[in-house]
Amino acid sequence: MTAAPGFTDAFAIRRIEAGGTAMRVAQIGSGPDIVWVPGGDSPAEAWVLQMTAFSDRFRSTSYDPRGVGQTVSAPGPWIIADFARDCAGLIEQVCRPPVILTGLSMGALITQQVAIDFPHLVRLAIPMGTAAHVVGFTRDWMEAEIRLRKEGYQLPGYFLGPHFAAFSLPAKALADPAIWERAKAAYSSRWADRNPQDMIDQWQACLDFDCREALRTCPVPMHAIAFSEDLQTPPSAVKEVADLAPRGVFHEMPGLGHVSLIRHCPDIVNARIAEIIAAHG
Repeated sequence: MTAAPGFTDAFAIRRIEAGGTAMRVAQIGSGPDIVWVPGGDSPAEAWVLQMTAFSDRFRSTSYDPRGVGQTVSAPGPWIIADFARDCAGLIEQVCRPPVILTGLSMGALITQQVAIDFPHLVRLAIPMGTAAHVVGFTRDWMEAEIRLRKEGYQLPGYFLGPHFAAFSLPAKALADPAIWERAKAAYSSRWADRNPQDMIDQWQACLDFDCREALRTCPVPMHAIAFSEDLQTPPSAVKEVADLAPRGVFHEMPGLGHVSLIRHCPDIVNARIAEIIAAHG
């Protein structure tokens, strides 16, 4: 999900087709390619702050994954490998691979799957707020959200902001009146028009995901970033990704939540991403 500003005239917006999926794609900047993979329920705009920040030295690309925004695909159910094929097709069409690939949440699962299935397209993977397999509280919460919608229930509009923001930002951020007002408005508008079936299909793909064995032979450098106050993907889940990958490195950022990189502390997260990229030349 995103509360970020929309794209400006500096962004090039186009549509491409890859493997039967027609995607809306946004690009800005020039130089080596970074592809920013949106998380669940988020369109390309989720990454506008990062894409803008890196545009002076990289060409940044993002897109609407299947199930959100203006992308059109075969109907669900889907698996993360389907999302990975879409992303790989995009890289081949609009980038000069191998690319730097990064994503948050569902986008991080896609990042890992692309690195596993298409390692020749990725020179550096930076999954954030991620997991190799969803377990524990996160699994029970996601299953409950899916079941609620399968049974025909919808959260009322007044409950959308308080509900989803609590899973996304740390307590200190929510206690800031300015941050809370922006987050409340953004989450309320984001979820008000969300197609329940698209949400079900995206979230179920995440629940079915398990790359634990495949990560063990993934040749791509894998820098997994955790946020210490992340309720959705706790640091222990992120560390497992780094530990399983042969070239994995674990990073934990204190005081941040699952989507602090959008509304809370984007500059701090951007600086860590830049450090990781610089370390790899």
